[in-house]
Amino acid sequence: MTSEVVENEFEFYSKAEKYWKDVPATVDGMLGGYGHISSIDINSSRKFLQKFLRDGPNRTGTTRALDCGAGIGRITKRLLLPLFKTVDMVDVTEDFLTKAKSYLGEEGRRVRNYFCCGLQDFSPEPNSYDVIWIQWVIGHLTDNHLSDFLKRCRAGLRPNGIVVIKDNMAQEGVIMDDVDSSVCRDLDVVRKIIRRAGLHLLAEERQENFPDEIYHVYTFAMR
Repeated sequence: MTSEVVENEFEFYSKAEKYWKDVPATVDGMLGGYGHISSIDINSSRKFLQKFLRDGPNRTGTTRALDCGAGIGRITKRLLLPLFKTVDMVDVTEDFLTKAKSYLGEEGRRVRNYFCCGLQDFSPEPNSYDVIWIQWVIGHLTDNHLSDFLKRCRAGLRPNGIVVIKDNMAQEGVIMDDVDSSVCRDLDVVRKIIRRAGLHLLAEERQENFPDEIYHVYTFAMR
């Protein structure tokens, strides 16, 4: 439970905002110095996502996606824009969204909205998105805010839409990182929060070929 490790909620959020304001608006900055893993990450995510975009009666659409905690648009550029007609981005750091406009290049014209907002305060437009992609950002929300945000994401899905979480998983319990003011939860805690939000897990996958010294990374699809 984040309530056991987050002593002051206001400080938890304000400290994180301050941390990201000082991070360079680069791929390496987005990945905490691990820019070299970006291609491995994107390729795995594409394979995972394409399972849901293939032909079939419950096929997920490709009209519109939402990139949550989007930063400068690393995932928007390499994963979402090649697969979806339009993409919206949401991030708490205004400088990252400003940088995204040049980083995304010509294809960035298909990004309809740049929302500058913390996810604890963000509500996706109801019945609007085929895929809501949430990567390396759930640790910046308390359990209650994460559960509430996922409920709003569920309402934001179009028919056959999916919510995807890709993030670090702790071995056991909830671990606080005082540097960037975030938490890392174990698999059981994350699954409980997903269930609490009224979402059903459709797939779960561990990321392969990442450096040994970083947390295990898992991807979940749900609706």
